[in-house]
Amino acid sequence: MTASTGIKFFSTPPHACSYLEDQRAITLFADPQAPMNSTLYGQLSLYGFRRSGNYIYRPQCQDCQACIPVRIPVADFQPNRQQTRARKQNKDLEVTSVSANFVQEHYDLYARYIHMRHADGDMFPPSIAQYVSFLFSDWCNTRLIEFRHEGRLLAVAVCDILRNGLSAVYTFYDPEEEKRSLGTVAVLWQIGEAVRLGLPFVYLGYWVKESPKMAYKTRFRPLEAFISQRWQVLPESEW
Repeated sequence: MTASTGIKFFSTPPHACSYLEDQRAITLFADPQAPMNSTLYGQLSLYGFRRSGNYIYRPQCQDCQACIPVRIPVADFQPNRQQTRARKQNKDLEVTSVSANFVQEHYDLYARYIHMRHADGDMFPPSIAQYVSFLFSDWCNTRLIEFRHEGRLLAVAVCDILRNGLSAVYTFYDPEEEKRSLGTVAVLWQIGEAVRLGLPFVYLGYWVKESPKMAYKTRFRPLEAFISQRWQVLPESEW
């Protein structure tokens, strides 16, 4: 497969699905040898592609369409009561955007998060090599958003800045601060930052209806989904 960008794409053999048990998945990858940059990645994001480290990918399963790319049109976003409450509850946090470099303090928080929240996932056990290869890139304009309370690091949101929006790569936080709804706060911050930068969308990656861990994405409304090769507002009947 070759897109209008001229990049070649390669599909993997069937492998275990990361989202649904007992399912086999096929992943489409952009040629890792092809030159890549944030502009080109932004173009590919319009077709549902995501970044993992230096790799650009999209699910391409023959018999399953469960993984749906979703994004928030920030100009139309209206927070619900829970999101408004989370924002007020976390007014005491200091938020700082820093360069995408390895920081031991960030990794220590990430490792705790994976151990306590995702010990059953394919990112367990965490390691520095896995952390770096998953979140960092040699070519992308990536920022790490720190959320601190009185100097103590509570959460980090990894965010790519594209010409057509912000891409929420991953957020990890202190598992003992679950009542703060830090995942929600991180997305709300990125929505506000997209507005500040004049960018139209925040890309949230893939939504899988059958995955409870992804239900939070449908709470940001309106939510657009890439279905039948076009972006459209996700109807309530699909939530």
